[in-house]
Amino acid sequence: MDTEAPHTQRGHSSPGEGEGRSRFAFPRARAFLTWRRAGLLGVACTAFLLLLSNFVVQPFLIPSRSMEPTLEVGDRVLVNKLAYRFGDQPARGDMVVFDGTGSFVREGANGGADNPIGTALNGAASALGLAEPSDTDFVKRVVGVGGDDVVCCDAGGRIKVNGVPLEEPYLFSGDAPSKVPFRIVVPLGTLWVMGDHRSQSRDSRDHLGEPGGGMVPVEKVIGRADWIGWPVSRWGSAGGGRG
Repeated sequence: MDTEAPHTQRGHSSPGEGEGRSRFAFPRARAFLTWRRAGLLGVACTAFLLLLSNFVVQPFLIPSRSMEPTLEVGDRVLVNKLAYRFGDQPARGDMVVFDGTGSFVREGANGGADNPIGTALNGAASALGLAEPSDTDFVKRVVGVGGDDVVCCDAGGRIKVNGVPLEEPYLFSGDAPSKVPFRIVVPLGTLWVMGDHRSQSRDSRDHLGEPGGGMVPVEKVIGRADWIGWPVSRWGSAGGGRG
């Protein structure tokens, strides 16, 4: 009785069995490679944007009403970090983003980071304009530069710089140039800055009695807010308004 043939046939794979496994295996491999390439591309794009943000142009999310109507809450302004890198200096009328540590914020006021990973992720999101900026970063308009005599206010209620009344078309409608009287001479190497929405802005006026007198060192300026990048309906120049 011939028992070998059936036994031998049972020991071999059916003709299409190996091909079926291959047909399933290759799509999985291709999908894995596709996702891997997409992940690497995402990492590379993020790294490029972070480098661009650190050295050239940084998106900055506007978190408050202090610069209305020029900048609205939720706007993303593009901060030109090259504006003052080659010898140019901030001028009256420029909107600048600056680190307020030591002028608007007391040194060490924020203490240490409880969660370094969370802090790093939030810092990266801020650098890409996806999260609110650091508590020490501010955007204000330059009203006085080093050597300027800034006075509030003249008989017409206007701020005077070096004896000349300052025209401020960017002020929020209905706001006075300042309800706080002051007279200061801006030290060399520093800036006197104010918000466009004066009644909603904590600026140099609020730090007159503190160390530094509300003056922002030029070296603390991160860049000039030149453009509005988002929302699309507000694309365009941020309106420097140099004086």
